[in-house]
Amino acid sequence: MVYKLRIILDAKEDIFRDVEIRGKQTLWNLHLGIKSAFSLMGEDLSIFNILDEDGVVVKSVPLEDMSDDGDGEIMSDVYITEVFENVGDKIHFQYGFMDLWEFFCELVEIIDEKPAVNYPITVFRFGKMPLKAPSKSSAKSKKNTIIPLADDEFGSFDDGYAGASFEDEDDSFDDDEDDDFADDDFDDDDLD
Repeated sequence: MVYKLRIILDAKEDIFRDVEIRGKQTLWNLHLGIKSAFSLMGEDLSIFNILDEDGVVVKSVPLEDMSDDGDGEIMSDVYITEVFENVGDKIHFQYGFMDLWEFFCELVEIIDEKPAVNYPITVFRFGKMPLKAPSKSSAKSKKNTIIPLADDEFGSFDDGYAGASFEDEDDSFDDDEDDDFADDDFDDDDLD
């Protein structure tokens, strides 16, 4: 059986792809299918978050084993049939580290396998893929984030220093001692 999934980019605009994948393939294959469908470049880390009916993460399945003992479940261990049992089941996919791409994957339908098709395959594209991962910041944080501080929040700089003398406390150091010191290690003639 082939699972038709709608992969939706988490963005303001509607951007999605329909990908078909065999039920006996793994999340690793789906990871490759999503990268291909959305033209994601690089070899960044990724993770699938398997969700329950309420959208709560049941378990996370990374691309590579991140467990301390080395026995963690990875994408190549989990079959598509294990994740998508019913039409409407959803999972969450994250790709990247510095630029985090987020996707929601939903099972649309289960269909018969077509001969001579190399799955996973992108069967429908909608929306133009942005050059950068969509920002998750709110409109408030897009404004100027520098907030001027009032003097009364930290007190005036002069508080505690009024009348203090900052004369040379170290008499062994004389600022005028090395006035004839040349800090150039080479002559201008060496530049020719």
